[in-house]
Amino acid sequence: MQHPSRRLSTLRAIASFGAAGAFALTLAACGDSQKQGGAPPAPAVTVAEPIKRTVVDYDEYVGRFVAVNSVEVRARVSGYLEGVHFTDGQMIKQGDLLFTIDKRPFQNTLEQARANLTQAKSNQSFTESDFSRGQQLVRDKTITEQTFEQRAQAFRNAQAAVAANEAAVRQAELDLEYTELRAPIAGRIGDRRVSPGNLVTGGTAGSTTLLATIVSLDPMRFEFTFDEASFLRYERIASPGPDAASRGGGVAVALKLIDEKDFDHAGRMDFVDNAIDRATGTIRGRAVFDNPKGLFTPGMFARVRVPGSPPYEGLLLPDPAIGTDQTRKVVMTVNAENTVVPKYVVTGQVTKDGLRVIKEGLGPDDKVIVNGLMRARPGAKVTPQPQGAPGAPPQGQGGAAGGAPAAPKK
Repeated sequence: MQHPSRRLSTLRAIASFGAAGAFALTLAACGDSQKQGGAPPAPAVTVAEPIKRTVVDYDEYVGRFVAVNSVEVRARVSGYLEGVHFTDGQMIKQGDLLFTIDKRPFQNTLEQARANLTQAKSNQSFTESDFSRGQQLVRDKTITEQTFEQRAQAFRNAQAAVAANEAAVRQAELDLEYTELRAPIAGRIGDRRVSPGNLVTGGTAGSTTLLATIVSLDPMRFEFTFDEASFLRYERIASPGPDAASRGGGVAVALKLIDEKDFDHAGRMDFVDNAIDRATGTIRGRAVFDNPKGLFTPGMFARVRVPGSPPYEGLLLPDPAIGTDQTRKVVMTVNAENTVVPKYVVTGQVTKDGLRVIKEGLGPDDKVIVNGLMRARPGAKVTPQPQGAPGAPPQGQGGAAGGAPAAPKK
């Protein structure tokens, strides 16, 4: 029988050996699992080459619509307003009756002028007969030369009186016609400024009464200003010659209203001013747009897009594939060794289909990462897959929407 102390030592030795064996087995299992798993694979990304397309750079400006024709309706004769023949704000045609002034005083004046004309013609007939008789009498020495000259003078005065009264009749007829105010242009009329029964002051003086205003709506003009550098660029783009911007040259432009996203309204430049404003350093341009539905209104703000370059062959990328490194734009590319290489680019405008024009920094054969940007790091290995290939990351997975890719440290 063993001594109790010696037995306790034996048990402790057995326990220590078991623990060491278990630890060794654990290390062996870990080593086997590492050998079986290996290094993690390179992350998969979707790559695509830039799209080649003929593009044009555009400049955008804010401006206002102005009417081609605008008229203030004022009376040419004074009198009491008798009637208003339109509804405030309605569309009118050229020649439509708008206002009438009390005609009775002007009718009386016309009748008086006609009576005076009849009297003048009667006097002319008498003096003409007297003058004809005097011609024979003076030849027969029956009357003196002085008497004959008096008859001739009376006849000439009668002729002048007839001409004066004819002019008075025409003026009276014109004043009577002016008692009806008709629309000189087609367009939309504003509200009436004077109600029937009020005295209207007419004529050509500055104190005439304003009755209403009319503006034409179709077509509409759009006026905007641009700086001197842009003006020089447009002049160089235009064909050479004294009429090179002509002034405007009929350049096609597009417009969008403040509540619209796209430039869907097409028009053409028809005028560029002949001098640059010395105070602002800008020059005024004008475009014309059709307005069959009356959507555009004078004074309305809008944005116009003007071609700022000749057509050229450009490279385009999806806008989400472009990141930002402080003030610079950067795209992630994959080289022949499947290594991520960042490239700084100069970007242009965005097309209607969401592609961004790349002006500098990218070649037509570069493979740009368009999906999986969050898994791509500069200098890291990736598994590039062509866009649309089976197994490529789905659109938007790990893209630039979640944040711009990290730029390399300098």
